[in-house]
Amino acid sequence: MSQQSIPLPLASAHGAAALPDVARAEKQWHPWRWALSIFVTLLVLRFFMLVATNQNLQWPVVANYMFNPVVLRGLGMTLWLTVLAMVVGFVLGTALALFRMSTIAPLSYFALGFTWLFRSVPTLVLLIFLYNISILIPTVEIGIPFGPVFWSERTNDLVTPFVAATIGLGFHKAAYMSEIIRAGLLSVDDGQKQAATSLGMSPATMLRRVILPQAMRVIIPPTGSEIISTLKLTSLVSVISMADLLYTVETIYARTFQTIPLLVVACLWYLILTSILQIGQRYVEKYFGRGYRSRTGTSDHSAAQE
Repeated sequence: MSQQSIPLPLASAHGAAALPDVARAEKQWHPWRWALSIFVTLLVLRFFMLVATNQNLQWPVVANYMFNPVVLRGLGMTLWLTVLAMVVGFVLGTALALFRMSTIAPLSYFALGFTWLFRSVPTLVLLIFLYNISILIPTVEIGIPFGPVFWSERTNDLVTPFVAATIGLGFHKAAYMSEIIRAGLLSVDDGQKQAATSLGMSPATMLRRVILPQAMRVIIPPTGSEIISTLKLTSLVSVISMADLLYTVETIYARTFQTIPLLVVACLWYLILTSILQIGQRYVEKYFGRGYRSRTGTSDHSAAQE
């Protein structure tokens, strides 16, 4: 059986001239791109020259106070508050997320109300309110509601500035973390939960081995942003006389009148800490995202096939 050849269409001389020659393709010149790049570069260079040569910044003073023991103690308090607030926020936020997804109506409404309240009240107002909570509640009591009291203590003795800062920042973060964790849990397909149930897994085992490893891909990126946000929010505790990094430099420049150099010291430490946290967040995201997406944006399975 003979094969009939299919004639290829021949381009006319005029049509061949109109087709682009890929072999002779050259990168097009975009003058506006170059002009914009040069403008931005000059703007950045001008900014760095202004920062480096401005005598009012007093860089020798900045270098002198950068590792001052008093400043480092304030830095330690900032880090400690960040850790405590995130621990309270993560643990309480996880419980609130599970309550919100619960079929028990009182638990679900409690989580909804908590999230609504502490996302609505500004953090600064919340800290000042907790600092003065003894005016509203003179004593703290533990007992049966409308029944006997087993233990009581004066609120002023319990709610110190450190406790007020921890509760205020922790509750504020819990309200946001509950929504982040709930979104991560809801991102797992119901079919996988049904498959785990059919394999005989208990709810706790299914949560630990099936749901959480997949939900962490969704939870980790916004959680990293929340940690950085908490680090900066700790500067608000200076209004309730907590000796964090900002409060420490404020007390120093109140005596020395070197306001700008001390504020530069605080800014440099915040820049260093947020940079370290961002690098750590990147590695954690890479760890929990393995098997789903490679650095080039393709899945590992597709990359292996290539």
